[in-house]
Amino acid sequence: MAPDTAPETRHAVRRRSLLLGTAGALGAAGAAGAAGCARVPSGDGLARLRSQGTVRLGIAGEVPYGYIDEQGEFTGEAPELAKVVFQRLGVANVQPVATDFASLIPGLNSQQFDVVSAGMYINRERCAQVLFSDPEYQMLDAFIVAKGNPKELHDYRDVVRTKARFATGTGYAEIGYAVAAGYPEKDIVILQDQVAGLNAVESGRVDVFAGTALTTRQVVRKSRKAEATKPFAAIVDGKEKIDGGGFAFRKTDAELRDAFNAEIHKMKRSGELFRILSRFGFTEAEMTELTAKELCR
Repeated sequence: MAPDTAPETRHAVRRRSLLLGTAGALGAAGAAGAAGCARVPSGDGLARLRSQGTVRLGIAGEVPYGYIDEQGEFTGEAPELAKVVFQRLGVANVQPVATDFASLIPGLNSQQFDVVSAGMYINRERCAQVLFSDPEYQMLDAFIVAKGNPKELHDYRDVVRTKARFATGTGYAEIGYAVAAGYPEKDIVILQDQVAGLNAVESGRVDVFAGTALTTRQVVRKSRKAEATKPFAAIVDGKEKIDGGGFAFRKTDAELRDAFNAEIHKMKRSGELFRILSRFGFTEAEMTELTAKELCR
């Protein structure tokens, strides 16, 4: 994707990242979903989707979770996984519905789409609003830093100790992790995404950009000026924080969620889940046996 040229802001909304360019590319699909939401019947969610023949996926356009590729095709780990699972559940067609990240849960609950397919982190606040599948992956954090990591920044405590110029992405969970470590929220530089973060580190505007281990290691692959640190767990309330991403369903769609979960667990046991996710840069270390119940606590 093209480097972000939007100005830096200091707005710190605690959610995972998004790329609004993708949302714009798929805006028509989102509008269609919103227009039709009043006609979606209630009841057995899986039976409804089988009757419709189509499942509408809420996405927020982030590589590698769900995005438009260079050929203009809708792809990413969550959409590709959704295509396989829903076909096995008897729903042949998958329709992306793009929105910004903050609108995913409200859009799901207002029936603009049927499922959130965005690799969304599972946490207590979100679990109060929706049902989650068990996570398809777990994730640690990492930093983008200048080559050689001159400030020796390996976790958020190092950022606080050195008073490094710290940046992260719009709505990233890393905002809260930095604040939990003692970094002043008002001093955090908020950028649109990891590409903008790489540019900021390479140009010297910031010392460090925090993101997921997966996105940071992917974005620095061709950089001559920056590198990614080793993955690490953030410390929140004295405990290591390991995030897990999953699919979100309406509270009324427990049977649909359970059917989806059953297929996910089959794919975990067979190794098929890893084969799908590995195409998007996931490693075996990022496969998980965590459950939504554990992450919702």
